[in-house]
Amino acid sequence: MEKTTEYQGNDKLLFGIILGVLAFWLFAQTTLNINVVMSEDLNMETSVMNIAVSITALFSGIFIVVMGGLADRIGRVKIINLGFLFSIVGSLMVGFTPEGALAAPVLILGRILQGMSAACIMPASLALVKAYWDGAGRQRAISLWSIGSWGGSGFCALFGGLVAENLGWRYIFFASALLSIIGYFMVKGTPESKAAATGKHKMDLAGILTFMIVMIALQILVTQGAELGWTSLTSIILIAVTLVFGFIFFRIENNREGPFIDFSLFKNSTFTGATLSNFLLNGVSGMLIVSLMLLQIGGNLSAQSAGFLTLGYAIAIVAFIRVGEKLLQRFGARKPMIWGCIIVGISIALLMPTNLMTDTYEVLAVIAYTLFGLGLAFYATPSTDAALSNLPEAQAGSGAGLYKMASSLGVAFGVAISAGIFTGLSAGGTATSVLDNILTFVGRQDNIAIREAAFWALLFNLLMVVLAIIAIMMTVPNTEGKLKKNS
Repeated sequence: MEKTTEYQGNDKLLFGIILGVLAFWLFAQTTLNINVVMSEDLNMETSVMNIAVSITALFSGIFIVVMGGLADRIGRVKIINLGFLFSIVGSLMVGFTPEGALAAPVLILGRILQGMSAACIMPASLALVKAYWDGAGRQRAISLWSIGSWGGSGFCALFGGLVAENLGWRYIFFASALLSIIGYFMVKGTPESKAAATGKHKMDLAGILTFMIVMIALQILVTQGAELGWTSLTSIILIAVTLVFGFIFFRIENNREGPFIDFSLFKNSTFTGATLSNFLLNGVSGMLIVSLMLLQIGGNLSAQSAGFLTLGYAIAIVAFIRVGEKLLQRFGARKPMIWGCIIVGISIALLMPTNLMTDTYEVLAVIAYTLFGLGLAFYATPSTDAALSNLPEAQAGSGAGLYKMASSLGVAFGVAISAGIFTGLSAGGTATSVLDNILTFVGRQDNIAIREAAFWALLFNLLMVVLAIIAIMMTVPNTEGKLKKNS
């Protein structure tokens, strides 16, 4: 059945979709702030908990293109409903994670299912927005959808800290399951939407499996490399697996009809710039885990107190995300995307003076988190619209899946690399001692290695912002003049 072109999206459907998006970005992402509490409660090794934190975004990124393509073929509403099912089961598994030997497998499997839920809901819901909303209504729908995505990520640290310390961290995931049940019934009854039939292709299992091997090997290397030793046999094997299977993956995809990842999408320079910058800017989520860990480990703040400092982030992104929509209408996508990146870069720079006293650093953190939210608000809607607006209907699901894959993999690797730099350098050494000749660390002297490590991890995040700006400038055209002419 083709999509019902007479049907127009309504707020019941839109907010049902947003609840599914929130289940990932607001609830599942709380582990960025509450992982210390969870690991202590479950008596779990930090290295295992680090895997549990990042594996949700990793599996979302691995499967998001697959589920986007399936949504185009078998129905977007069906895939959204499947995503709600994954979210309900995964959230309950995390919430009921037992202590002892079963803790790690139950927790990690639950987190994988949460990632699979996001892989279903995000591309299928974006494709549904493209199918059932038009013009200004679509831009409004994208803005509200983005509040669920970017706004949910803004509130996750504060929300997680509040619930974990007042009710217990398990209630976060019980609430996530309940939210998904409500979302399911709000979406229920929506007419099905599919892409126009263009011929049947077999699922690219070879491409999916090789891509999955590459991503998992790379993630293990990034998260466990410092502990394993970068020159150890295990690390060398992981590097070899990543390179060999990465080469096999590209050979398979370049020579296959109906590939897992349609590289022809990148012939559209606007889509390319939006997707690449989206990957890099989502990678800056590593700034959050580094600065929150610094405040808790180096500054002795609780998860709740550290979470409160991020309130400006949440408020700014929710309050200004519709401003990003207006900037898109006035200036086109390029300028607001660049402005957003610049503001995010300033926010990271404000967090880099880790040599200051905790009280002073907390003030800078409040300003930095607020600017971080403002920058993402400027960037979110223009970037999403730029990525999707010029794609043909038949590629809407796969294009949305690839775009959101960039979001999830950006978070997964940004958090993993940033945390890896932070934990790897926290023990001190040449890389951190270089700062001793540049900065004077005031206050406590027993945590200097932690503060220096945070500086280098934040510098890595700043580099990603610079690369995002370069990607936008090189690929996204300036359409401001055309918009003025047509207005």
